[in-house]
Amino acid sequence: MGSSQRFRIVFMGTPEFAVPALKTLISGPDEILAVVSQPDRPRGRGRKLMSTPVKAVATEAGIDVFQPAKVREPAFLQKLGRLAPDLIVVAAFGQILPQALLDIPAIMPINIHGSLLPRYRGAAPIHWALINGDRETGITIMKMDAGMDTGPMLLKGSLAISENETFGELSRRMALLGADLLAEALKKLAHGTLHEEPQPEQGITYAPPIKKEQLHVDWNLSARRIHGIIRAFDPKPGAYTFFKDQRLRLYNPAVLDEKADTAEPGTVLKASDDGIIVACGQGILGINELQWPGKKRLTVDTFLRGRTIPEGVVFQ
Repeated sequence: MGSSQRFRIVFMGTPEFAVPALKTLISGPDEILAVVSQPDRPRGRGRKLMSTPVKAVATEAGIDVFQPAKVREPAFLQKLGRLAPDLIVVAAFGQILPQALLDIPAIMPINIHGSLLPRYRGAAPIHWALINGDRETGITIMKMDAGMDTGPMLLKGSLAISENETFGELSRRMALLGADLLAEALKKLAHGTLHEEPQPEQGITYAPPIKKEQLHVDWNLSARRIHGIIRAFDPKPGAYTFFKDQRLRLYNPAVLDEKADTAEPGTVLKASDDGIIVACGQGILGINELQWPGKKRLTVDTFLRGRTIPEGVVFQ
């Protein structure tokens, strides 16, 4: 292929994570035939029907948007097939893609995956990297096949995870890296220098979807593990504990001691403007921001002006 090769692309993505990649394609030399995103869903207090972040960007750019309830529906597959794309580019779309869809592009389907494969195959790689306390993650640009993130790798880029980095912060950085790597992959493809590398058999792990019950903090876990869980669900939906039978969301944690075994897990050892100090199954954790249901997220000093959390109380 010559360097002047322009690709006909269908882009599939839904959340904020996919937006930088779409914007990169919009500003690039290739032709975006259409964008596919999940159906609009009600959000916020008013439960208004809201466009997905990807749909909003595509609409503003004047690109046709398809929002099938199920991408495996024959009518949708026929519609996509008639576009005759060279490439389908996928970033956090949110549905499993059938082989019939993967067979549509003339060249290949490409996925921007949020981990250094083969680690964290599956739906929630960024969440699990944080939950597990990883110090490094990255993006893999891969050729899709029918397996769960099992296809050959095309490009990889790594990122260090900082001590207190949240899901929101990390996913923004990873989204930008994914967009840069996508642009590089397409350039290499146009020049005929993009090479496929099979995933190694060693080091395979999985990142299954997050379940609602995982948001409820289990204080029997180590301070380090809880620290990862709280960061993984910041800013949304927020990890929580129960205090006075109310769901109290927890943010901005700090591991104060990795080894201490001071009190029953969940016991508040101290509550002051410097933080809520809580005993864990192993170690001690500080919580620096909290949120009551329906209220604003507050720093601990502001939170404690309006209410008291007594020392010795046990979070459930």
